[in-house]
Amino acid sequence: MTPLSLILGTIGLAIFVYFLLNLRTHRRCLRLPPGPKPWPIIGNLPHMGPMPHHSLAAMARTYGPLMHLRLGFVDVVVAASASVASQFLKTHDTNFSSRPPNAGAKYIAYNYQDLVFAPYGERWRMLRKISSVHLFSGKALDEFRHVRQEEVAVLTGAIANAGQKPVNLGQLLNVCTANTLGRVMIGRRVFSDGSGGGDAKADEFKSMVVEVMVLAGVFNIGDFIPALEWLDLQGVAAKMKNLHKRFDTFLTGIVEEHKQINGGGQHMLSTLISLKENADGEGGKLTDTEIKALLLNMFTAGTDTSSSTVEWAIAELIRHPKILAQVQQELDSIVGQDRLVSELDLPQLTYLHAVVKETFRLHPSTPLSLPRMAAESCEINGYHIPKGSTLLVNVWAIARDPDQWPNPLEFRPERFLEGSEKANVDVKGNDFEVIPFGAGRRICAGMSLGLRMVHFLTASLVHAFDWDLPDGLMPKQLNMDEAYGLTLQRAKPLVVHPRPRLSPHVYRSSTVLK
Repeated sequence: MTPLSLILGTIGLAIFVYFLLNLRTHRRCLRLPPGPKPWPIIGNLPHMGPMPHHSLAAMARTYGPLMHLRLGFVDVVVAASASVASQFLKTHDTNFSSRPPNAGAKYIAYNYQDLVFAPYGERWRMLRKISSVHLFSGKALDEFRHVRQEEVAVLTGAIANAGQKPVNLGQLLNVCTANTLGRVMIGRRVFSDGSGGGDAKADEFKSMVVEVMVLAGVFNIGDFIPALEWLDLQGVAAKMKNLHKRFDTFLTGIVEEHKQINGGGQHMLSTLISLKENADGEGGKLTDTEIKALLLNMFTAGTDTSSSTVEWAIAELIRHPKILAQVQQELDSIVGQDRLVSELDLPQLTYLHAVVKETFRLHPSTPLSLPRMAAESCEINGYHIPKGSTLLVNVWAIARDPDQWPNPLEFRPERFLEGSEKANVDVKGNDFEVIPFGAGRRICAGMSLGLRMVHFLTASLVHAFDWDLPDGLMPKQLNMDEAYGLTLQRAKPLVVHPRPRLSPHVYRSSTVLK
């Protein structure tokens, strides 16, 4: 090394060190939110634990409801109270309307071409508008009410036909939601019958949906330390690529089948394909990839979230027989025992609505919100939030905040009834104490459908059956542990003995109220 190169190298190193020191000093002066001390290189990744929403809730009790973490080389801010979440998702919503780079969006969701992970901008606005107008508007949902009612009738029939055998309720609910979505989206059922039993394609589909949610919930080291992404230390990227191939084969087959029969039919795929030729508002025309990406969003997010929420609701009602009896009394007074529940009955079921709200509060389908990213630096509650920071909202912790909810761990639907303090709190992103669908511009696009499905399924199951636990298990002994993923699954599936409680002809009838 020549003396000149040595001098230049030393000067360069000195400038680099000076820059780093000034950057650290600048960051300290700007007051980042408090948080646990990060480890070298990997930062706070070890602090996340196997159940990140639990770990982050515990940290918030020490550091406060607005925390700063370093996951690898990425700044992460965590909102763990309603007031802090409101700052991010309402006051600064536009600034936090994009998603950070992540392997799931890259390898599963068609490289950010879906609705859930698309960058905030014209293409996202186009996809959102298409979903709002053609898929989830009140008019679109009403047109397919008969499909939901027919599939729920098939579900109750399948459960009634189980006889004395125990049933895996979560599995049956997943079949029902998948078949309902299948008929609405592609004009046919995903499963050949109401139980999905013996159908290899159905079993594969279920396993694929579960795998998406598990992989999407992993804190992937490559997302936070880009230099290590190529190593795929956890094997996450390889699993995602394999899963994408399986989903793409499934979705390509659906689209090609539609083309071979020359389209037609009143279902969403026909609408989406028609938008390939006719631009719909901003952003231009839909592409084949965007169509498959939208179908992927609907089949994954639309099945697992609704079915798992209903499974939690039934589990809570089994554990609380007095509450279950009160819901059944309300249903019997409105519906009677000579027919199944109709969606048109739902507005009159005040106590059922309180039960569903309480289920969303204690068991939000997405315990940690899908991450957002700061487009620009900003200030929240006097703290500096750096540009490019990832935002996580701990929906699970917010809904169990003792400052907002007396006896927060208790399942008590009465807290939402008229005359109670939380009577006017909704779950649609307006009241930040309970936001199972998120809030702001990136609120869940399928919220309206999800609410209808959860209310209708819960009402139907509670009305049509009494529930016993297997092996003489007492209600209070029912395991309520969680299994972490992107969606909040039960650690142990809910296996139950159903006992029909309506007139026998109701379960045999093929007539569905419309």
